[in-house]
Amino acid sequence: MVELLNLEMAVARQRAKRAELSLQEAETMLNENHGLAISVALCCRIRARAKAARRRLLKIAPTNPH
Repeated sequence: MVELLNLEMAVARQRAKRAELSLQEAETMLNENHGLAISVALCCRIRARAKAARRRLLKIAPTNPH
């Protein structure tokens, strides 16, 4: 059971990190005037995916405020 939880947490962390990196890349491209290659709508979709990935991670392992 512990291994399954660890695996789920690792996958959720990986998804969140991947989505955040994709968002950073897309925003960098937009800032470099490559608007034709990437659109604001795409950035919004990536941002939503990053947010969803973070929510999934928090459902698996909620943070414990001290």
